[in-house]
Amino acid sequence: MVEKNLDFRSDTVTWPTPEMREAAFKAKVGDDVMGDDPTVNELERIAAEITGKEAGLFVTSGTMGNAVCVLAHTQRGDEIILEQRSHIFYNEVGGLAVMGQLMARTVPGELGWMKPEDIEKAIRPDNIHFPPTTLLCIENTHNSAGGIALTPKQMKADWDVAKKHGLGVHLDGARVFNASVALGVDVKELTKYADTVQICLSKGLSAPVGSVVVGPADLVKKARKYRKMLGGGMRQAGIIAAPGIIAMTKMVDRLKDDHDNARLLAEGLGKMGIKICNQVQTNMVYIDYTPIGWMDADWDKATKKLGWKSVGHGGGTRLCTHYGIEREDIKAFVDGLGKLVK
Repeated sequence: MVEKNLDFRSDTVTWPTPEMREAAFKAKVGDDVMGDDPTVNELERIAAEITGKEAGLFVTSGTMGNAVCVLAHTQRGDEIILEQRSHIFYNEVGGLAVMGQLMARTVPGELGWMKPEDIEKAIRPDNIHFPPTTLLCIENTHNSAGGIALTPKQMKADWDVAKKHGLGVHLDGARVFNASVALGVDVKELTKYADTVQICLSKGLSAPVGSVVVGPADLVKKARKYRKMLGGGMRQAGIIAAPGIIAMTKMVDRLKDDHDNARLLAEGLGKMGIKICNQVQTNMVYIDYTPIGWMDADWDKATKKLGWKSVGHGGGTRLCTHYGIEREDIKAFVDGLGKLVK
């Protein structure tokens, strides 16, 4: 039986499954910095195999994973291209500037997708006055666009223009398994259009902590050194890597339940007059409750009364479905909220 976790704030709030807790307890460990932790090594091998890459690297978070990849691809003074609402640009504390001394060139996307012609316009020509453009960063699924999954065709189009100009490609694939499930394609069909990929284990896949980076062996070797520089050299990390193995091998297929629940939630909220602001494709529902005359305080009070965690901001909020929320929970929430709205 699934332990209830009635929290819409994010899919980062997921609790580890009983099997994950047991795996952590029994994990074989060693010193990961010395390459001696068998559980970490196995997680990295599995991640590389599943995504069709040469090598893997276990990191503490998605932000760290993106940082070490960006650093591995670039040199100080380079310019990198990102979608203007991407997580790396918008939500990662300016790390690309602070740690990498990199210029950010942002491109507005269409539902999170940068059109290849727009990318091409943003690439700097070889000129003594300009920083060299060396890296393209893509996000899939795209959080700020509403959890939208970019298709293999879209990713290939961006990959092709990047490679035409000699750029590296990094995929912020924090929720790339949500994308593969939503599109009904093997994750390799998405990861093959990126040199390096960062994947979060601690969101919809429900591991308690950590992300994995995958890519060519030479770039992963550089990323490993940057991980150490950033303080991410872990020792007996098998205890937290063991749940990650279960996340990647046993928790992917159930993401479809989260997507179905998000659509059920959006349908119910829409019927009571709440505006749905995104195409609900994966596990995110962006809402605006001002059409029913509610303010943030009204939303917060109502959800708290119903036993859920959710925080309004500026007349709306993002609702995430995840492990610990089941179909009957969504139905009960919609029914209860409907009575309060009336």
